[in-house]
Amino acid sequence: MTDVIAGNGQNVAGDAAAAFAVLRRGGIAILPMDIGYSLIGGSAEALRRIFETKRRADSKLNAMLGDRQTHREIHILDRRGWDVVHAITVEAELPLGVIAPCRLEHPLMAALSDDALAGSTKDGTVAMLMNAGPFHAAICRLSREAGHPLFGSSANLSLSGTKFRIEDIEDEVRAIADIVVDYGLRKYHLYGASSTLLDVADCAVVRYGACFELIADVLSRRFGITLPPPPD
Repeated sequence: MTDVIAGNGQNVAGDAAAAFAVLRRGGIAILPMDIGYSLIGGSAEALRRIFETKRRADSKLNAMLGDRQTHREIHILDRRGWDVVHAITVEAELPLGVIAPCRLEHPLMAALSDDALAGSTKDGTVAMLMNAGPFHAAICRLSREAGHPLFGSSANLSLSGTKFRIEDIEDEVRAIADIVVDYGLRKYHLYGASSTLLDVADCAVVRYGACFELIADVLSRRFGITLPPPPD
């Protein structure tokens, strides 16, 4: 039976702790990120069930939940790369999916099984969702402090679009969740898309998503980097 926590974020720390306890036991959680609801697992079996239920293509990878400290410990970047991520996620306070080379020896990465690692990394890089709201910050801190990695993707069937309300998530996706944290309509729902994914090493857009035009403006004004506009 799925445990549902409903609220408006009045008890983020407590709600995150409850969800993390389920994830640490190998369960699956639907969690409220600013860029939409995410379907998250903390074990190889949970990630396998998520992948199969969503009917994802083999080429699709899991993204890691990480805060600023996790990013600094795991990603490998040059000075410009660090500055780009800081300018977007800290100074401009925007959400971003950061793709960068990673330290596979880091405890959070080393904790992954071979199958989970293969489904979450590519050519030595890992995608990390950063700055996705208060709940994201709280559960990322718990993950980092416990040394228990959390990975997943948006809470929807593959190619069906990001869901910004719990009631819009498909029944079969909701059915595999052991816990659901329902905070209502998510902040960036008007974009109709999840996070923008940026390969920070060369500032290549991997996915156009929430706040893209703001991210592009930061890169243009601060670094003289021009991102190509979204395709029509």
